[in-house]
Amino acid sequence: MRLRLTEPVTAAAAKAAISVASAYRIQSEARLPSQKSEPRGRRRPDPLADVFDAQVVPMLRAAPGIRAVAIFEELTRRYPELPRGVRRTLERRIRAWRAKHGPERDVIFRQVHEPGRMGLSDFTEMGDLGVHVAGVALDHRLYHFRLACSGFEHAHVILGGESYVALAEGLQNSLWALGGAPREHRSDSLSAAFRNLSREDRLDLTTRYEALCAHYGMEPTRNNRGEAHENGAIEGPHGHLKSAIRDALLLRGTSRFDDLADYRRFIDEIVARKNLRNAGRIDAERAHLQPLPPSRTSDYEEELVYVTSSSGFTLRKVFYTVPSRLIGHRPRARLYDDRVQLLIGGTPLMTLTRGRPGPDGKHGHVVDYHHVIHALRKKPMALLNLVYRDQLFPREAYRRTFYWLLEHHGERIACKTVVELLSLAHDRGCEAELAGALSESLQAGEAPDLPALRARFSPDPQRLPQVCVQLTPLSVYEDLLGEASGEAA
Repeated sequence: MRLRLTEPVTAAAAKAAISVASAYRIQSEARLPSQKSEPRGRRRPDPLADVFDAQVVPMLRAAPGIRAVAIFEELTRRYPELPRGVRRTLERRIRAWRAKHGPERDVIFRQVHEPGRMGLSDFTEMGDLGVHVAGVALDHRLYHFRLACSGFEHAHVILGGESYVALAEGLQNSLWALGGAPREHRSDSLSAAFRNLSREDRLDLTTRYEALCAHYGMEPTRNNRGEAHENGAIEGPHGHLKSAIRDALLLRGTSRFDDLADYRRFIDEIVARKNLRNAGRIDAERAHLQPLPPSRTSDYEEELVYVTSSSGFTLRKVFYTVPSRLIGHRPRARLYDDRVQLLIGGTPLMTLTRGRPGPDGKHGHVVDYHHVIHALRKKPMALLNLVYRDQLFPREAYRRTFYWLLEHHGERIACKTVVELLSLAHDRGCEAELAGALSESLQAGEAPDLPALRARFSPDPQRLPQVCVQLTPLSVYEDLLGEASGEAA
């Protein structure tokens, strides 16, 4: 039409790349085809015409958060003749109504993250992944650290619940893997760590947490309780990390691992691959991080324990066995998330696997038969009603052998035989091999042959090497001293 102001119809049509007939039609009727056609009406009756305004809208006003599927189920209950195929229509109608008349919703305000300013920590449950370690389902959580700006991530497997020890260990591992510390550390309200603590213990935990952040020059901040979106920079990546772990388990073909170290390496590899995608941004943010202090600070809790005549001590409702030479001593126990370290004075004695009480609140047991076998050998019948009898057996074959002997040969023979078997495993260092031999005996339905097992796992005197030690005469040292003094002269 603009060309028609200065050109004839044929020339304007050619320049506009349309036919002359179309040019004459447009000139005679300036409206577009879409403006001339009537709006398309319904081709069939509206199945919700009688119920939406009368039934659905009151439900939406009374309960704004109700789901569309719940409304559909209620309508089908009230009106059985309502066809099942109107569910999608109902959902679209409800969505359109909420867009016009629904309540105001929360708004998420995207933030500009300054490099080196904020790091975030949180825990996430991992029980739904079905991970097994050494044939046992692993009840665990994942400590997750992330830099808000570059997206650097670090994850640490936590065997217990959310606690200061788990937070301190995971946070310090993350900072030392990163090579620097942000100026602010953000966490949630830590309500799980404070649960069941007295007021004094809560104040002590708060003080230790603030001291931990001060050690790295970080300002501790928390989001408001119940407002997880305030930690959106880590709450969202929780799901992405768990999805990546789930996919990696599916590609691996199994969720079973030989030991905890193998599973932790698996998690580290996944996190490393995620960090590799952000390597450029992470390297750029490292320049803005604070330098690390010369050493780590404490990431454990410390308590004094008393070793009783049972050759063990009880700590946090868990009984631990130790060598009997420690009976009567009061060593210091440092509790980490997955281990307990014993010290006398400043001298480390040993490290034990940390145990936890049962889900029913009963005491747990961490037992090493090497600690008590010498005493049990003198009192083999003590095995019969021993409090931690099942935990004493280092492998399943020993436990099965005990109950088989108990059923077929009585209490006395069962206790004496199994104690001798444990002694043999301790003295000869053949725990795994002996367990295999016991499994073969159980499959054959035979009792273990102690003399044959002793002969099998004892060293053959004919094969022992003859070691001859020739002592050097002391006069040789006098000759050396004489030569040295002559050279000095």
